[in-house]
Amino acid sequence: MTSTKKLARLAMGIALYAVLGMTMNIPLLAGTHLQTDLGYAAFGAFCCLFGWQAFVVGVFGCLIESLLISGWVPIGWMAGQLAIGLVCGLVYTKCSSKVLHVITTVVMVFIGIAVIKTGIECALYSIPIEIKFVKNCVAFVADVIPMLVGLFVGYRVKLIVK
Repeated sequence: MTSTKKLARLAMGIALYAVLGMTMNIPLLAGTHLQTDLGYAAFGAFCCLFGWQAFVVGVFGCLIESLLISGWVPIGWMAGQLAIGLVCGLVYTKCSSKVLHVITTVVMVFIGIAVIKTGIECALYSIPIEIKFVKNCVAFVADVIPMLVGLFVGYRVKLIVK
């Protein structure tokens, strides 16, 4: 695939992430801003299709979605997305075991959201770790499900394209 085609497809992934993330959300806890983010479905599918390079879908999709919705730059989310995209993308392309893909997805979304995002936000905003970790564990559950759905959508797309 030419680099122009790949770039165009990744740009479509970024747009899809932002659109899904802004339009289809289910609130999770009253009094918080936690909700499902279906942008993760696009992220999972593009990681499956493009490997580690699809981290740009997660990082820039998250950035654009946040800028359009709230006007702020979510450094913790973006760092988490970077780790998730790089590791999941590598594992998805280097190994054919779907079980390993699912395990990697669950572990990396937990690390990206509950660990990396929590650490960065606690350091930047002086939020008590006990509070932020619990909220980000809820966010992990809300994000890992659409990511897994996206992974399986990516499998189906691969079958159609071949």
